[in-house]
Amino acid sequence: MDKRRHIGLARALSKLGYCSRSSAFELVRAGRVALNGRMRRDPEFPVNLLADAIQVDGQPLRGAGSLYLMLNKPRGLVTTASDEKNRSTIYDCLDAGLPWLGPVGRLDKASEGLLLLTNDSEWGARILAPDTHLDKTYHVKIGAVAESELLAAMLKGVKTAPGEFLRVKQARVLRQGSRNSWLEVVLDEGRNRHIRRLLEHLGIEVLRLVRVAIGPLILGDLAKGKYRPLTAAEKLALERAMMRHPAAPR
Repeated sequence: MDKRRHIGLARALSKLGYCSRSSAFELVRAGRVALNGRMRRDPEFPVNLLADAIQVDGQPLRGAGSLYLMLNKPRGLVTTASDEKNRSTIYDCLDAGLPWLGPVGRLDKASEGLLLLTNDSEWGARILAPDTHLDKTYHVKIGAVAESELLAAMLKGVKTAPGEFLRVKQARVLRQGSRNSWLEVVLDEGRNRHIRRLLEHLGIEVLRLVRVAIGPLILGDLAKGKYRPLTAAEKLALERAMMRHPAAPR
């Protein structure tokens, strides 16, 4: 067996765009996946995508083709395929008939803006890899007048828990009024609720948080709740940005 040409059965389902890796594990273990006509319950059973035939519930599985979408996520939606609390999800924004698509990273329920979705799980993992250092740009409305001391504190960073240090790469004032300000904040890493927790630690309330760019990819005038495929030029620009900061081998 040439191991270089084989991948695990669950990963094969994900790579072909059928479902997420975790869902694929469940399908295989439930006995719903056959390989070359024989049911397999081992998610790691080796598959040659060029030669082997996969069936799910008796139906032949064919690659859906790689799809790369950008969505302008509205506030109030959770970034998941299904929710135990029956909350609205980002998938409510997508049309029926699309292949399985997974979000590249997350935006929390209260956040909005640019979110990538793809059935190319390896590409999505490269976008998220810490060593890739793709900048993520946010516009953040805060319930305070931003002083230079606040911006300096955001750049310096804070220790919020043992072993956890939160900082931003860049921060500047976009505009401000008598009681609040809009900031432009750039991260080159992304922890859970990174900006919100950093500002909360500094005693600042976040009123709105909108992601407007990932690397060279800009949200632009895409309407809230709408999506569109990435253009070839946009995908190429992302690829080039990742090549400048290649992720470490995993």
